[in-house]
Amino acid sequence: MEFIKDKYFFWGIFTGLLWTSFGVIILVFSLSNVSIEDSIFYLYKQKRLGGLISLAALINLPLFFIALRKNKVAFAAGIVAISIITVLFVGLLKIL
Repeated sequence: MEFIKDKYFFWGIFTGLLWTSFGVIILVFSLSNVSIEDSIFYLYKQKRLGGLISLAALINLPLFFIALRKNKVAFAAGIVAISIITVLFVGLLKIL
């Protein structure tokens, strides 16, 4: 658990969050004709926002394997941490 104190762990969290957000924006932008805010609100009302976030979070998978390939274990652990947080958030969206 020493890698949690490493700055690359936090860079992994930041990168995972940034790429997931970017994926959500790109998917909404490419699949909808209305504004991004309206699309996200509409998806939330239909209880489909969790699926969109899950689909966008798949971008983190290649980042994880690239980090492992380059032996950046702390960075890869940060990506896993943000993936777990994303799963918990999507589960919360499904419940509420």
